[in-house]
Amino acid sequence: MREAYHLELGKLADHLAGMCSMVAEAMELATRSLLETNLGIAEQVISGDEKIDDARSSCEEHAYALLALQAPVATDLRTVLAAIHAAESLERMGDLALHVAKAARRRHPAPVLPAPVHGYFAEMGRVAVALAAQAEEVIRSQDVDAARALEDADDEMDDLHRHLFTVLMDKEWPHGVAAAVDVTLLGRFYERYADHAVSVAKRVVFVVTGRMPGAADEDF
Repeated sequence: MREAYHLELGKLADHLAGMCSMVAEAMELATRSLLETNLGIAEQVISGDEKIDDARSSCEEHAYALLALQAPVATDLRTVLAAIHAAESLERMGDLALHVAKAARRRHPAPVLPAPVHGYFAEMGRVAVALAAQAEEVIRSQDVDAARALEDADDEMDDLHRHLFTVLMDKEWPHGVAAAVDVTLLGRFYERYADHAVSVAKRVVFVVTGRMPGAADEDF
């Protein structure tokens, strides 16, 4: 019975890892739609978001079934609870990629991004996708050091976000208020995406150690 239960816990982790791959692809495509003013790619992200929502529902159903199957304790209980919270964070990452794609669609055929910020978003997109990939690896390996390193990697996104604001606050900004609002919102989407990737990694630390790092500043 215990062996079968642990097999199901492994399947649950695989499910979460698969969600990481889904949201990484969503943000990669959303960023391309933004940078290339590509409506077709934006529509692909928008139509694909339902699959991420379904994946979260399936993951939660699996987790609740495991809670009902036995009365898990210690590490097993932490694993199931962490999976439920991680699935929520991963769905939100998908939603943030969706917001990026919708911004690209809303402004099409005009570009959303003025030329001076293109490079920032190309790099923010790269970092976001890398963080999702790292979160997938952390789920599969349950490597606490790798999970904590992911939080350090998030600092790169925070730095990009801060530098983006120096461009927006420049007195010589020539692109108008609407463009500034778009850039501000989009920058926030990428920052939050990275924060949720870190949240997923923290859940892995919780499973392994029984302690939730930085729980006070989490936003679930």
